[in-house]
Amino acid sequence: YNKFDYIRDIFKNPDEILGYKLSDLIIKGPQEKLNQTIFTQPAIYLIGYSIIEILKKETNFFKNQFNFFAGHSVGEYTALTIAYAISLDQGLLLLKNRGESMHSAVPKGEGGMLAVLGIENEELKKIIQENYQNIKCFLANDSSNGQLIINGRNVELEKFSKVLKDKKIKNIRLP
Repeated sequence: YNKFDYIRDIFKNPDEILGYKLSDLIIKGPQEKLNQTIFTQPAIYLIGYSIIEILKKETNFFKNQFNFFAGHSVGEYTALTIAYAISLDQGLLLLKNRGESMHSAVPKGEGGMLAVLGIENEELKKIIQENYQNIKCFLANDSSNGQLIINGRNVELEKFSKVLKDKKIKNIRLP
């Protein structure tokens, strides 16, 4: 941001679409606000897009011919933008709506996510089902081989995390 004028120009773009100064939030915080998914989603997207623009302009990385782009979670939107399937503005609007939907799904501070590492999808589904009478949480995303995401209310996730730890299954609370 400080080094490249074109990145500062990119950071000016989201303000009208989002209705707030995303660049100020990214650079100045507060961190607690930036950690709210309603703000995190567009922030990650803008940073990813900016990194790609730096790679295009400052390196030979994009001199290669690419047939495909891929991303993970919010990175999927960055990949779509780099592939010219959507514009930066469209991606910001999509992620604004995505973040608002996720943000409004559960009252602030009551919901969360848990990354579960090193087990297969079917095994985790079985553990969820076995504990569903006492613990209400849900498989939200199959992120990659060996990383699954569970969501639910924080109190339920704490109980489920303990069940997993008792089974020696690594899990990490996501901010």
